[in-house]
Order: sequence, then structure tokens, then C-alpha cells
Amino acid sequence: MLVSDFHYDLPEALIAQEALPDRAASRMLHLDRTTGAVSDRVFRDFPGILRPGDLLVMNNTRVFPARLYGRRTGAKAQPLSPHNPASHDFLRGRVEVLLTRETSRDPNEWECLVRPGRKIGVGETVFFGEQDELQAEVISRGSFGERHVRFAPVNDFFALVEKLGHVPLPPYIARDDRAGDRDRYQTVYAKERGSVAAPTAGLHFTPEILDSIRERGIEIAEITLHVGLGTFQPMRVQKVEEHRLHQEHYAISAEASEKINRAVAERRRIVAVGTTTVRTLEYAASKSPDGRIAAGSGEADLFIYPGYSFRIVGALLTNFHLPESTLLMLVCALGGKDHVLKAYRHAVQERYRFYSYGDCMLVE
Repeated sequence: MLVSDFHYDLPEALIAQEALPDRAASRMLHLDRTTGAVSDRVFRDFPGILRPGDLLVMNNTRVFPARLYGRRTGAKAQPLSPHNPASHDFLRGRVEVLLTRETSRDPNEWECLVRPGRKIGVGETVFFGEQDELQAEVISRGSFGERHVRFAPVNDFFALVEKLGHVPLPPYIARDDRAGDRDRYQTVYAKERGSVAAPTAGLHFTPEILDSIRERGIEIAEITLHVGLGTFQPMRVQKVEEHRLHQEHYAISAEASEKINRAVAERRRIVAVGTTTVRTLEYAASKSPDGRIAAGSGEADLFIYPGYSFRIVGALLTNFHLPESTLLMLVCALGGKDHVLKAYRHAVQERYRFYSYGDCMLVE
């Protein structure tokens, strides 16, 4: 199976650059995965589409400001423009570091992506903040700008990251982050800090929508998967089967596992909010000899593409994804490649808004 089999043409003008003021005002493309039929809906229809007995599973991870701008050893510190925090990136010594996965809390060690990657060697120190409040030593390097860094001890590491960091908007949003993104690039039910990208299907929910779902008697369970490189890393192979995902940390509570296992036993449908929820549930089921979801935590790296047999998930709410991406392949695995790509062509024709701040799609 070729990566190019999952290509579609998208006009740049359809890539959403701003979030809608009203989260629930997004359009929703409804795909029947059995027939391939599509209908144009709005997200406010979502609670009414759910069936009695459904279990809705959501990823409650919380995005933190994981993009840091610093300087290399020997570079003179200078304040960043508040209007353009990346404005000095390519001046002498300026470094952008995107934290992607915490590997140790004591000391604070992280996997990260660094720009400009080729110039930052092992043993170099990067300083963050006008007073050098944070310092990180590069302790190893990988390919494609990946680095492993160790931060010097501080009293409250995450407090400084919250102060100095920027919202890690994806590169296809061609603007700098603003104060409003700290709230808008976050689900209303976010709890567990650890993601460097939002589980974007959840961005459409409001407290009122959640209340409406509960009022209809639909049960809700929350799991956690911290979004990192495994979710958004580009594919650098031609054959789909040769791709390998990075690991991402997940956690499933005893309460959530009990709800999910009960729904499976009672043959009730499980509706996943977002591809990260799908991967967490299916990975956990794959590690159990009887297919049950065990409470606990671990590192998920399940790559789902067409041909995969789903154990848990029966329907999916998701945003529109990049061409030739692992996320699009997961959606195709559930909805059928031909059906999904046809639905995407319909979305382009009808001028849906694409990607993180865009519209959504329900596959059932």
C-alpha cells in the first residue's frame, strides 16, 4: 500500500487560520461508512445523532505552551517582539525548541524538535528568557531535527514553561500564536497536562453540548493520550507498512476501563472523539489477551491503516487531516478508503474548513 494512495488536493484557502468564535458552530460532514453516503450537518446536530446506549469516549489531555524560543551559548540575549515571537529565529544564535515528550521528571529531560536543527550539537546549551530562567543542554541528537535535552534544575519547571512558552500551533496555521489561542487551542474538558498539539475533534464541544449529551442519557468516559510526535510526524517512506510511530504516553482510569468494558460486553456502540482516542483504546485492547481494556498507563505506538480490524471503536468524530498522513489513514481504516477520500472531495467542493481550527466529520 502506497502513501501516495492517500493523497487529495486541497486549496490553501480552505486551511482554517482562525478558530470560530463559537466552538459548536462548526460544520460536520456525516459519513455512512457502510454505504458511503454523506450529508452536510452542523456540529450542534451531534448530540441528536448519538444512539441510546452509546458510550462517548474523549481524550482529556491538556496542551501546554511547548514551543520555546531561546539562544545558543554565546549569543546575546534580546527580547522577542510581542507581535512576532519568532521574528529573531534566524538571527545569530536564535533557537526554536518544541518539547514533544517528557522522558524523565527528575531531572527534566525531554525529546524535542529544534530549529535550526543542523547547527545544534551535543553538549551545547540553549538559554530561554531574558534572564536565562531556563537552560537546556543537548545530550543526544537524532534525525530530522530531533534532540534529547536536559534542563537545569529549577524550583517549578512547568511554571517557567507556562511563562516563557508559546502555544504550539501547527505549521499550516501561518501566523504567530496569540493570547486567545491559550484557551481556544484547548478542549473545554482538558485536565491532564502533557500534549504538544490539541486533540482537535474535541475543540468543537462546549459545556452546553456536553450537557445535552448527558441529558439524552449518553454515557461519557475520559481517557488520556498526550499528543506528541506519534500523532503529527510526517511519513518519510513510500510504502505505508514500513512506517513506524513514535510512542505517546497514555493513561486509562479504573472508572473509564469499567465503562468501556461494560459497553463492549453489552454490545453497545463506542464513539471515539478523535484519532488519539481511537489509538489509545485499540492499543490497550491489543495488549490484553481477552481484548478487555485494562486500567493503567503505558506508551502507545499503534499505527492503524486500512486492513486493521477494530476491536473497540464503532464510530469516530474527527477533524479533516493532511493528505498522506497517518491520521487520514486511520480514518480510512474505519470508514473505508474510497468512501473517506470521496467524502474529502465533497468537503473541498463544499468549502469546508480544514485541519486543527476547521470543521469536523462523523464516521459511523
